[in-house]
Amino acid sequence: MKKTILASAIAAATFSGAAFAQNPTLTASDLAAKMDSMPTVYGNIQYVLYHDNVDGGGSSVEHADNGSTLGVVHDHEIAPGLTGFFKIEIDRLGADDIDSRDSFRIDEAYIGVKGDNFGQLWVGTDDSIYERAVTEISEFYEVATLSRGIDYDTGEGDMVQYLSPSFGGLTIGAAVQINGDADPEVSKKSYPWQLSAAYEVDALELAFAVDSNDGGRGGENNENTYGLRASYNLDNLRLTGEFHTRKDVSDTFGVMGIYTLGKNQFALSYELTQYDNNFSDAQFADKDIDTVTLQALHNLSDHMYVYFEGYLGGGDDGVYGVADKSERSIASVGAVYYF
Repeated sequence: MKKTILASAIAAATFSGAAFAQNPTLTASDLAAKMDSMPTVYGNIQYVLYHDNVDGGGSSVEHADNGSTLGVVHDHEIAPGLTGFFKIEIDRLGADDIDSRDSFRIDEAYIGVKGDNFGQLWVGTDDSIYERAVTEISEFYEVATLSRGIDYDTGEGDMVQYLSPSFGGLTIGAAVQINGDADPEVSKKSYPWQLSAAYEVDALELAFAVDSNDGGRGGENNENTYGLRASYNLDNLRLTGEFHTRKDVSDTFGVMGIYTLGKNQFALSYELTQYDNNFSDAQFADKDIDTVTLQALHNLSDHMYVYFEGYLGGGDDGVYGVADKSERSIASVGAVYYF
């Protein structure tokens, strides 16, 4: 029996015991309805063993928790065609060490409403509209230490987000972050925003997004970040290309291919970040950093998979903290159990 079903059954049985005491005529269908109304518990344990080496610098081997999580989701019908929903997820469980210094944190927590003709509106902490629309490559891998993060500031907390239904393949997204006077995470009251548009037709996906970056959260500047993504699906092969730009900060390019063969998945990508000469950190200003990543993943079952990931980072001298050197490599093997 699935753990989620078991957890729901236990909770329903506990609840129904009191219900039976008050109403001994409760039927099996009544009990089934109560079970269906219970929240769903989900989670995962993620372990990784990796070797990290900087040319001319140090190297290290580490066994670590790679992002184990535990969460609860629930939804219910408010009215015909309108559903209310919520989600809360914690991560940084520190599952690799009983004395782990990792501390739990809220990774996602939100409530909202959705409908087929209305779209989806939700409030709280969640992946942003920009990330969902155009940052596929940097969010894809398991370890991702050398993946090229995108320079945008808004999100993921204090967000009000909306995603439209599909209009002939076109989906529109909008978000605003509410930064109040008393918020210690920001330097000013502000309402930074994001917009996105995604179009799907047959095997082709096109997406555009913009982040205003004016939230006072310590970013480089308040210049907009613009992102583009194009993806194409060919049976078992998915191809993706991305471009992101922010004035006086950086431009990031990326291409990726993902091939699925039975229970196996193979991915290969190249990412390049070119920093502007006005970038605030002198170590990276007017320099390039690139990463080649290879992944081989095997699904052992419906609830468990193992993987290998290799990262080769390059670029201009000094970008990895060693003068006249420009190479860093990571080799990792990991396992994930999820329910």
